[in-house]
Amino acid sequence: MIVLAGDVGGTKTDLALFDKDARGRLTMVRDGTLRSADFVSLELAIERFLDGGPRSTIAAACLGVAGPVVDGRCQATNLPWVVDERLLTYAIPAPKVKLLNDLEVAAHGVLGLPEEDLRTLQAGRPRRGNLVLIAAGTGLGEAIIVRDGERRLVIASEGGHGDLAARNELEDDLLRYLRKEFGRVSYERVLAGPGLYNVYRFLRDTGWAKEAPEVAERMRTDNPSAVVTEMGLAKRDALCDKALDVFVGIYGAEAGNLALKAMAIGGVLVGGGIAPRMIERIASGGFVASFRDKGRLTPLMESLPIHVSLNPRAPLFGAAHVAAEMV
Repeated sequence: MIVLAGDVGGTKTDLALFDKDARGRLTMVRDGTLRSADFVSLELAIERFLDGGPRSTIAAACLGVAGPVVDGRCQATNLPWVVDERLLTYAIPAPKVKLLNDLEVAAHGVLGLPEEDLRTLQAGRPRRGNLVLIAAGTGLGEAIIVRDGERRLVIASEGGHGDLAARNELEDDLLRYLRKEFGRVSYERVLAGPGLYNVYRFLRDTGWAKEAPEVAERMRTDNPSAVVTEMGLAKRDALCDKALDVFVGIYGAEAGNLALKAMAIGGVLVGGGIAPRMIERIASGGFVASFRDKGRLTPLMESLPIHVSLNPRAPLFGAAHVAAEMV
């Protein structure tokens, strides 16, 4: 039995076919990554993927989309796509199609990862209870995983669009800087690929340090956030290095906010594409220090396990699991 799994983001769309055997085990048959901007709709992206190999009868499909899913329909947050379960049922075709928020499928996938696919930032004290997942990529995703007896229920969230809270004078200035451009400022304006460049621009434009000609030249032709990441991790540029420090600190603080709201004594999971690329900077202490810094509740925060998912295919496996359960 073949199921289709998808992880649909603002930058790329990952798709895969999985075979479910008689014992319920899933094996990936083939997968592919498409640039989302190359397609005017998800249906056309799926058609391109399916045409790239032998056609199979698809028993069910589950697709995680970056955006709020209401009644099986989603206006993607960082794409000009409207995605609808009913249209996908005919377009694939498949008798059963489930559309979920991308962090919901990612949570199903991360929960099934082996230990070698996780990097521990804080061992904490593992307990039975709720967990949370936070994931910065093209946007900022958040999800809550509720423990209900032996079951784990994943709750989708759009918490990444919550109001950005400044914790110190530099972040006060950052908030004012971004407010002039965007009006209202959410966490996603900082904790995402474009957000990292926003932090860099703030530091540059407010005179924290002078922009290096080499960096300015590269940013004219390359992805600016990728340049900031590369130069900052290599400590080849003071502005880029500082931008990473600010980014990592706010990332840890918002992960702590999410953990508090869900009372995540079961642990905190960090997913998305950004964390694995800068894992050593995240693991160097700034993320955890900001995560713990919650005043009277600091001792609680110190007890919560924090793990980073290093497997970029976790959302695909999560979507495949949901699709297989539908049959």
